[in-house]
Amino acid sequence: MKNIFLLGMPSSGKSTLGKNLAREIGYEFVDMDKRIELREMLTIAEIFSLRGEEYFRKAESEVLQSLPADAGLIVSTGGGVPCFHNNMDAIRERGVSVFLDVPPKMLADRMMHTRKNDRPLFPTDDAATLLEELERKLNVRRAFYEQADVTIEGETDVQTLLEVLRHLSVIA
Repeated sequence: MKNIFLLGMPSSGKSTLGKNLAREIGYEFVDMDKRIELREMLTIAEIFSLRGEEYFRKAESEVLQSLPADAGLIVSTGGGVPCFHNNMDAIRERGVSVFLDVPPKMLADRMMHTRKNDRPLFPTDDAATLLEELERKLNVRRAFYEQADVTIEGETDVQTLLEVLRHLSVIA
């Protein structure tokens, strides 16, 4: 059973879709950020604040490397995972990747309407600044995201994701 890695910017739906997809097809759901928080016994924001982004990126890579290939996992990656430490190679070795390509305006709206602000690279106190930062980061990250096996543009749902994965013979 091939692992399925969900890639994309924060608030693109990786965790929500991943949980629902895993439930639908009987795979195990893995949220990389949650694994890092458990391992470090700190929140992502605390890791950034106390240890810095480079430490966090190394922890992401280590968690990714610890995942077995073809183990029936749905993996919600952090937004920056594909962009550091040759992580796209590790993702390719371990399964199939899906880029959830959600427009920055939609991402900003989702982030502004969430109760918690746990994304250290995307402060949500000003909508215009948030949108600018999301656009800037997406422009930098797009080259990595586009290496994914599949790209789904715009808002999507589990049924669409299932159809795409079945069409590609990733799942039965």
